[in-house]
Amino acid sequence: MSHKGAALGEHLWEEALTESARIEVIKRSSPSSCYNTFMQHYIIDTNFFFNLEINTDFGKNAKENISQFSILAEKIRKAGKAQFYMPPRILEEFFTFVDRSDKEIQNFLSNIIVKAPHRDNLNFPADIFYDLVEEMRHRAYRGLQVSEDELGNAAKDVHLKSDLDRIAYQKTFGEHVTRLRDRYRMATRSKFLDSVADLDLILLTKELGGILISADEGVIRWGRRFGVREVMPQFLKSQLEPLLSENE
Repeated sequence: MSHKGAALGEHLWEEALTESARIEVIKRSSPSSCYNTFMQHYIIDTNFFFNLEINTDFGKNAKENISQFSILAEKIRKAGKAQFYMPPRILEEFFTFVDRSDKEIQNFLSNIIVKAPHRDNLNFPADIFYDLVEEMRHRAYRGLQVSEDELGNAAKDVHLKSDLDRIAYQKTFGEHVTRLRDRYRMATRSKFLDSVADLDLILLTKELGGILISADEGVIRWGRRFGVREVMPQFLKSQLEPLLSENE
């Protein structure tokens, strides 16, 4: 999944949110509400809505997922039982999949607190970063091995087909390039933190003592290493619904 690294600017708020939605976000992102220990804080990854391989029980497609989640989130938020967060970089990624002016997206945004983690105020055991650097080194070596292997295969293939014309040569070489990209991606990015947006999710969850919602194996794996709580996406709805019954 591709992630954009630029910070969410003020102009993005002007385009993304109505005036009332912006005011609502500011109200609910104040210190007194963000750190209310009696509330659950859910930090949500983009893939929760758009990865249709997971059954969230909110809908059959991304639009239904967003719409039905918004309905439930609004009820829970107004009942004072939970708040829902996205880091700015994750929201930017979310915007690449939707029309910001859509009414349902506006409603969704009115129920989301946009918050970046306080990176300067978080402390972690050095052991985690030793593990992270060691895995980066290991994955870089694996990527090199994959590249060398596929390059050798390409050379053999071209050598055995020395009579190829220009178009056939490009097709044969292109097949090897495609395989190289796929194998390299698996070697270096699978089940790993491959963007700062992924790290934002984990750090914000840690800061708020919240619950991480993501289908990204790398985010989940390293979230556990950082000691954050999580709920599998397919069980989020069944965990949220009882919060409403507590008021009855």
